[in-house]
Amino acid sequence: MRLSQMSLLLCGFSLSSIAAAATFSDVLESQQAQQDKVQIVDCRDSNFYNGWPEMGQTAGGHIPGAVNFDSRWVEMMSTDELKQIIENKSLVKDQPTFLYCAVESAAQLKKTLLNHGFQSVEIIEQPLEQYQGELVALPRYQNLVPAWWLDDVLKGETVQHAPSNDYKVLEVAWGPATKYLWAHIPGAQYVNTNDIESKPWWNRVSDQQLEILVNNLGIKYDTTVILYGRDNTAAARLANILMYVGVQDVRLLNGGWQSWEDGGYKTAMTSPDVSATTSFGKTIPANKNYIIDLPEAKALLTLPQDKQSLVSIRSLAEFNGETSGYDYIQSKGHIPGAKWGHAGSDAYHLEDFRNPDQTMRSANEITQFWHESNIEPQQQVSFFCGTGWRASEVFFDAYVMGWENISVYDGGWYQWAGK
Repeated sequence: MRLSQMSLLLCGFSLSSIAAAATFSDVLESQQAQQDKVQIVDCRDSNFYNGWPEMGQTAGGHIPGAVNFDSRWVEMMSTDELKQIIENKSLVKDQPTFLYCAVESAAQLKKTLLNHGFQSVEIIEQPLEQYQGELVALPRYQNLVPAWWLDDVLKGETVQHAPSNDYKVLEVAWGPATKYLWAHIPGAQYVNTNDIESKPWWNRVSDQQLEILVNNLGIKYDTTVILYGRDNTAAARLANILMYVGVQDVRLLNGGWQSWEDGGYKTAMTSPDVSATTSFGKTIPANKNYIIDLPEAKALLTLPQDKQSLVSIRSLAEFNGETSGYDYIQSKGHIPGAKWGHAGSDAYHLEDFRNPDQTMRSANEITQFWHESNIEPQQQVSFFCGTGWRASEVFFDAYVMGWENISVYDGGWYQWAGK
């Protein structure tokens, strides 16, 4: 079960005698002596790594070059999965490795790494606030919110990056609200994706229909909207559309419903009363650049390869034409000129972009495999998948990473192949 933020902090003071202690100065000296061949592992909650400050701190983030490996993931993975994540994070067994997080948690991860053949693993027992350098954070980490932050908001507590005005919490999924009615985050409204996309290609509905939707949900352009899903790609789909519509402050719950459930937070069975608005407050769409259609996707591909990336967020089997990925899509293959941006094992998974607890994977790791495919932040980048869900989650990843010229190609492979 995901621990509370307070529990994570308290356990750091309980077992200081478990392992040999190191300091941040030791890490610096080792880096200089080893010519930077030193591995630093941030074994805290990925939200802290991303930039959210820990309790009592004013700044968050991680040490430059540190790899995020939350110690709690160990209990979620098989031996083979542990081997895979060590490989994915490019951790080398014969290089000096330093861990920093709560001491008890670091000791558990140290034991795991030693059991997997690591030769030198030390624990930094200093609190991160004693690190003298500048920490690195996602440029827009505040848009990817932890479950404990949302819980505090719902309780009316003072939080960092609080909603500036009114806020709405939305659960998003396809079809009737069956699971929502059984248990949902208190105060959350339910949005059926059938209300935001339609046949034949499952593209977004008209701007007029979107205006009716946001008005019925009580959303104005300056409303903070916090989204989550049992499948967070559905929530990301609406997040992208709301950004296109013009909502200024769109947040996504990191890890989706699973993070709320794992944290043991309260749930509700009753739907909230909603006061509809009569005006969104801006012309819709206010940010048309966040979604492109088939003509714009074709135009994008005419630009030089180093200036653009039409990025396929589909499984490698889909990209290579081994499967369409969907029972309702017959055509197989990929868009000529598109670049494979990774995805997951099939059309309904995004393992390449998620940690074992379903939170967002480290931006450094995402940037690395994109770089290998010539997908760069200075380019004009548009993401697509089959019909838009996976592409929307990856779009939001890129958004919190600070990428600017990004969009979702709405029609995806389905419309491209169908046309």
